Amino acid sequence: MKVQSDEVRRFCSRSNPLVFRLCFGHKIKDIQKKLHELAALRIGFGLKEGHRKLITRETHSYLTSLDLVRGRDADKESIIELLFEPSDNLSVIPIQGMGGMGKTTLAKFVYNDKIVETNFDLKMWVCVSEDFEVRKLVGKILDSATSEVKDKGDMSLDVLQNHLRNALKNKRFFLVLDDVWSENPTKWNDLKGLLMEGSKGSKIIVTTRKKKVAELMGDVKAYHLEGLCAEDCLSLFVKCAFKDGEEKRNQKLILIGREIVEKCKGVPLAVTSLGRLLYSELDPQKWISVRDSELWELKEEEVDIFPALRLSYNELPSSLKQCFHFCALFPKDHQFYNVDLIHFWMAHGLLQSHSGKGTLEDVGEMYLKELLSRGFFQDVDRYDDTESFYSFYMHDLIHDLAHLMSQNECSTIKSPISNVSERKQVPVEKNHDFASFIRKYISKFKFLRVLDLEGFHFEVLPSDIGRMKHLRYLDLSRNDAITELPVSICKLHSLETLGLAGCRNLKVLPEDFNSLINLRLLTITTTASNLPRMECLTSLRGLWITESPNLISLPINFEHPTLIETLIISHCKMFTLTEKKDNDQVGKLSLRNLILHDLPKMAAFPHWLEGCEDILKMLQHGFPTLYFS
Repeated sequence: MKVQSDEVRRFCSRSNPLVFRLCFGHKIKDIQKKLHELAALRIGFGLKEGHRKLITRETHSYLTSLDLVRGRDADKESIIELLFEPSDNLSVIPIQGMGGMGKTTLAKFVYNDKIVETNFDLKMWVCVSEDFEVRKLVGKILDSATSEVKDKGDMSLDVLQNHLRNALKNKRFFLVLDDVWSENPTKWNDLKGLLMEGSKGSKIIVTTRKKKVAELMGDVKAYHLEGLCAEDCLSLFVKCAFKDGEEKRNQKLILIGREIVEKCKGVPLAVTSLGRLLYSELDPQKWISVRDSELWELKEEEVDIFPALRLSYNELPSSLKQCFHFCALFPKDHQFYNVDLIHFWMAHGLLQSHSGKGTLEDVGEMYLKELLSRGFFQDVDRYDDTESFYSFYMHDLIHDLAHLMSQNECSTIKSPISNVSERKQVPVEKNHDFASFIRKYISKFKFLRVLDLEGFHFEVLPSDIGRMKHLRYLDLSRNDAITELPVSICKLHSLETLGLAGCRNLKVLPEDFNSLINLRLLTITTTASNLPRMECLTSLRGLWITESPNLISLPINFEHPTLIETLIISHCKMFTLTEKKDNDQVGKLSLRNLILHDLPKMAAFPHWLEGCEDILKMLQHGFPTLYFS
């Protein structure tokens, strides 16, 4: 009987091919039935097959500060009058108004005024946001006041405040504390007490949405920022929606635009958002659909702004919506860099090249410029004329929208982890205990693709890191404590981005570094004189080597990288680019950006670089006498 029962059990088991096929057959029938139902629904709704491609609109130059402060001249003069009112003690002037009204823009308008500049010995700007932590703010104020104080992260508050007092002593200063939320009087009094060393007539401007904050911090009545008048709104809208002079040929659109602007209720961010949405769109029906959208009936906390932002968001292609969602993982007032954000998107598989032309980096740049042109980012700061490297910010209301739209995709750890989905994206805050986190939870997050530990100070990266098989982006930058990487890091065969810049005590990379075959961007600082072999890193597109005083040359068998598109080498006093050997064959170069700076041993360009003059977008070398050898 036992033999028979075992045979029956084996026959009925799913390991029996016949039973397996039977079970799977039923599942396939169920799936087919659901697909037929979906097809019927598609026909019923009149939907057509196909996929939506990202169509890049013709973009225009980003708005200048003068464009954004249209209609704010009277406000500027009123604030400047308050700044110049005589006072014996430190005086605080609050600018208060709802989100999107332009408080920060107005403060910048005042901050950069030439008359203001000549009347103060020192100007400082600090973005406060929701985290009003006195020690952190003292560090930020010091950063803005002077570049002489280094390694502030390791200083106690007592040491920091002494540096701050020395920086402010006997100086008439002007400080802007932008975007303040905290209503805690103790924290404000603690900070204000540290700012009393300035000379007579020192002033602070505070921008805030909250009346209670303005009343708490202000020494004078808060300046309440009202909305723009109808004509100033329309002027700003036209600047965003039309090319120069194009509005004169489209008076019908201007009439519709005037009605759209009325719905914005004087809020500049709403006006610019919709203007950019309709840029170069000459179909009146498109304008009418924006004017008559049901989203205007939404009842949101920020009632005058969210409908306009939602309209702009709804017009994004799905690929851009995904990229926008993932920006919610960054904190408010975060300074984005184009290269970092593009590789962050890439790590999450958000960049798709449908045509097969161009690299994923090119696709990411296209996505980013499209979001910039639509007004989802602001305050662009370019580091060169070619737009190869630039930084930017996201307005906190736009950040709120990204967070709202991405609630089911992202989570942020602010306290010890108890139950976090292993498929979530998990940013770790700087005050988290890294060592315990990495040891206890690294196995839990086995699907993690991005681990950003920039600025964390730890001596040992646990060997368990090699178990994170899906990791594509690992940033260990600005860690002065780490001296070596575990050999297990070479098991991360999916890794695309590795950040080691600012790791000034990093002695060596693992010998098997060559096995990171999918690596696309490497930034590194090291005390080593040589780098390991890298000839197998055929996916590498960006190599940044900085502050490596002993490094002599590029890696062995990697002297003439043909696929590198960006090569940056700076502050390496022993480094030189060598000539090729007679039997070396140099292929066609792909270099677009070449930056060589502070390389005293380098007297001439090697001949193998001569072929890249026609494709280089940017060449910076910092040596007036540098020439081809």
